[in-house]
Amino acid sequence: VAVSAHAGSMSVSGSASISISDGDVDNTQATTAEGNLWTMGDSLTFTGGGELDNGMTVAVSYEYDDDEADANENSGGFDSHSITLSSDEMGSITFAGHGGGGALDAVDDKTPNAYEESWDGVTNADEETLVGGTTSNNMFTYKSPSISGAVVTIGYVPGGDAKTSTGGYADFGITVKPEAVEGLELGLAMGESEETAGSTVDEQTMYAKYSVGAFTVGYQMSEADGPASSDDVEFTAMGLTYAITDDISIGYNQSTSDLASASDDQEATGISASFTSGGITVGGMMNSVDNVSHSTKDAEGYELNISFAF
Repeated sequence: VAVSAHAGSMSVSGSASISISDGDVDNTQATTAEGNLWTMGDSLTFTGGGELDNGMTVAVSYEYDDDEADANENSGGFDSHSITLSSDEMGSITFAGHGGGGALDAVDDKTPNAYEESWDGVTNADEETLVGGTTSNNMFTYKSPSISGAVVTIGYVPGGDAKTSTGGYADFGITVKPEAVEGLELGLAMGESEETAGSTVDEQTMYAKYSVGAFTVGYQMSEADGPASSDDVEFTAMGLTYAITDDISIGYNQSTSDLASASDDQEATGISASFTSGGITVGGMMNSVDNVSHSTKDAEGYELNISFAF
């Protein structure tokens, strides 16, 4: 009996970064001590792979995140991890053991920004306010090669996951960068989920972005339709960025989320900026959200990040 073991080499990447942020700033907390709002990046990504005998390429990725270890003692500290099989002719198939996302998740808000979206960085502002499909563990995602600027993405989760307890989930999307129109990008995605037996929810989104000179502008419309009013969401967003120089960009974003079962629409606005010089990148945003998660609460959030490339 002969036994052989093959192990590939792994490389490690990470970032040196420092951030200060607060996702729940409102008038009621003006006299309350916020504590220490500074944090340091604590994520490392291990990657490996190579070319197979048939010409295909395999890649594996494991993310170690200390935040995940703190939140879930059974995770061992590992966060997103996946295996990708690809070729120029086929495109790529990714199996994500954790942190999978399909076609809708990839384009939930594609409006341009200099740091983050208008609803990001404010506690609870993204819960039930976006139309973003299903993210899941043990998820398959296929991405086609570019055909005249068009790329097709398909996401699939077999039944049995907590988010697909009544059956599987699938979504489909296509993004197009027309070769005849430089700077234009169009996208469409749709999916169907049934997390509750008998309650099928149809989701769809479309967006357009256009870059000319130093300006990039984008607009997005999304909709979710289900048997209950709590399933029906209409989301719109717009964004504008301006590259002042090759190293400095600023952006303005706004979005509105209309939930049929709520009387208040969530309305978010934000400004963002980024600056890069000599291996140092400084980026940040300030966002303001009215009726957070369709409640009567208004809040603001901010974040400033300094990262170092070496």
